[in-house]
Amino acid sequence: MFIGLFFGALLAAMLMTIAIIRSAHLHAHLSMDGDLSGPQKFHATPTPRVGGVPIMVSMMLTASGTWYAGLPEFASLLLASLPVFLAGLTEDLTKRVRPLYRLLFAFGSAAMAIWLLGAALPSLGIPGVDDAMTALPWLALLLTVFAVGGVCHAVNIIDGYNGLMGGVAMAIAAALAYVSSTVGDMALLAISLSLLGAILGFLVWNFPRGMIFAGDAGAYLVGFLLAEVSVLLVVRHPGVVSPWFPMLLMIYPVFETVFSIYRRKKRQAAAGLPDSMHFHQMVYKRLVRWMVGKREAKHLLRRNSLTAPYLWGVALFSVMPATLFWQYEWVLQLCCALFILLYVWLYRRIVQFRAPRWLVLRRAEGDVRPKLVTSSR
Repeated sequence: MFIGLFFGALLAAMLMTIAIIRSAHLHAHLSMDGDLSGPQKFHATPTPRVGGVPIMVSMMLTASGTWYAGLPEFASLLLASLPVFLAGLTEDLTKRVRPLYRLLFAFGSAAMAIWLLGAALPSLGIPGVDDAMTALPWLALLLTVFAVGGVCHAVNIIDGYNGLMGGVAMAIAAALAYVSSTVGDMALLAISLSLLGAILGFLVWNFPRGMIFAGDAGAYLVGFLLAEVSVLLVVRHPGVVSPWFPMLLMIYPVFETVFSIYRRKKRQAAAGLPDSMHFHQMVYKRLVRWMVGKREAKHLLRRNSLTAPYLWGVALFSVMPATLFWQYEWVLQLCCALFILLYVWLYRRIVQFRAPRWLVLRRAEGDVRPKLVTSSR
């Protein structure tokens, strides 16, 4: 059944996505991302940004199959995801939903998941905080809602280049599927495998050519499902799955968000303005743009698609140890600290034009623009 769920979600997402792409002329006035000049825009032609729709449709189809198989949790989780998905889809179609409102809807979806599935974290694996959560149940509810909403927003932040969000989310979903299988949680295994298949079906058309974008609906939906499966693993298997497992698993998008908040406060930048200094944007500007320097459309597309693999590698530095050591809390904590150090070190080196030489690929031949000197000092 589980292999069928994966391939069913994959096929449904692939077919639905190509249908949206081929019919773009019918809904372009609503679905197209035609802004090619914004600080967070790196595509060369107007592109549909409703990739969240095929992901949701494929998940609904597989959820109906699990319902009849006696696993109703999948359908309940999708029901809880509707507020944040619809808020993201409204933004994709109208471009008028403020980030604060989308975040509030994410909180609403997290609250629904607590009501429908009991998805409230019992602890965080932090002395003192855990005692407070036990003594004050409402605190546990608030922290869970905040954490899930934060992950939704964090996944949306890294959705900036072809394949970036999808590749990172697939790695996380695969890790969640592995741990779910190991602890014998068939419901969470079904959700994780279906999500893995749905993202892959979308990614076929998103990477490397960027024929469609996930949009806010896709990013928030994927972030919500990853966060909730993580929470449910901890809730349903107390003392077996540490809260630090999902923390390490998703530390790349989460720390990207925390670091962005720190940078904005340091520069006294307004919270609502677009940010052009995320890690993935620095990789693009300091590494990829130099390697593929021409302004032709095909080179712009190549720049875009070359960016994601760098960040996939960064994410794997957290996903791999989380998958290997999910039972050992102290190892997970140590790996979280090491990842943060690695992230800050790499970010500073790249921003200062001192990227390690092993990060710099060969410059495209025939580019007559002046060469940028990099150093490994």
